Amino acid sequence: MTQPRLSRAVVLLMAVATGISVANLYYCQPLLELISGDLGISAASAGALVTMTQIGYALGLLFVLPLGDLIERRGLIVGLSLACVGALVLTATAQNAPWLFAASILLGVLTVVAQVLVPLAATLAEPQEQGTVVGIVMSGLLLGILLARTVAGLLAEVGGWRSVYWIAAVAMLAVTLALWRGLPQSRPTQRSTYGALMLSIGHFIRTEPVLRRRMAYGALTFFQFSVLWTALTGLLAGAPYHYSEGVIGLFGLIGVAGALAAQLAGRYADRGRALRLTVIFTGLLVVSWLALALGKASLAALVVGIVVLDAGVQGMQVTNQTQIYAISQEGRARVNAAYMTSYFAGGAIGSLVSTRVAASGGWVAVCWLGVAVAVAQLLLVALGERLHRRADQSSPLRTA
Repeated sequence: MTQPRLSRAVVLLMAVATGISVANLYYCQPLLELISGDLGISAASAGALVTMTQIGYALGLLFVLPLGDLIERRGLIVGLSLACVGALVLTATAQNAPWLFAASILLGVLTVVAQVLVPLAATLAEPQEQGTVVGIVMSGLLLGILLARTVAGLLAEVGGWRSVYWIAAVAMLAVTLALWRGLPQSRPTQRSTYGALMLSIGHFIRTEPVLRRRMAYGALTFFQFSVLWTALTGLLAGAPYHYSEGVIGLFGLIGVAGALAAQLAGRYADRGRALRLTVIFTGLLVVSWLALALGKASLAALVVGIVVLDAGVQGMQVTNQTQIYAISQEGRARVNAAYMTSYFAGGAIGSLVSTRVAASGGWVAVCWLGVAVAVAQLLLVALGERLHRRADQSSPLRTA
């Protein structure tokens, strides 16, 4: 049985589905004040919603995503998507904080469907088009992340916070039906127990230096992304900008330019230029923080910095994923689980550190933190790739 070919229409469907799915993680962020007032809970309790959703997503990455190697993936994706609809309805109808927290954790777990779609796209694509296809699908994911806050804020102003989740449930149901009709079946790549499947993730990490390096690059990259977007709201709400929440939400649209970097990265990765791309995108991260440091006094510099950083982040993400998917065609879901868990951990730490640095040192300190991490990543890339070349030269049978 051969894998079915992947049409452009199906690639676009997967990109849209990935974006709509991952947006579920971010809807709550601009709604916390409304939720707090409606349910009569403290601002701190409402803020815990973000954490609950992230905890659920982390659990999904670690314990659900590897099932993509064990279960027929079309059925897994459709099942997770349909369950997402139910979780969104539970969130929209929540009557108290415990109910809402439980629904948020469940929603986070099920939103991992977005990460099941990405390695499936790589598997179904022709070998010479894998990077391009991954780039298109990852563009959808980036758009979902960046636009979710803006859309949620606008919808909440018209119909309240519950309307956001009702509309999201309808959109998710439409996506589920489209995936059920449009996705080809894809046979599982493993015949083993769930326990053995989970243990094999550790085997990949221990034996694949490419995976370890790309996990490190990814964690540092998403760390910087989270540092920026966590601290940006405080900068824009205070002097000299004093922007409203609605205007702040529109800044998410600026980062959409990063979606172009994803597609370019995919095309050039297909041509065997992953190392060059890695250096270029890491260099963009360094440059972006220098521009962002001027953003305290210059809106133009701030906008340029946001665009450049998002382009670097998205380009690096696609480059990383094209490289890890080449490690094992049969183990792509598990390799992706290891990589995305590291990636997400870097982002979570970045959010935490950014909050504390911004509180103690302001925007300039945040930017110095970003510069330091970006330069450290550039040095790590140079050292890691040099050591990898030496290992290849001493072991001619090594092909990773």
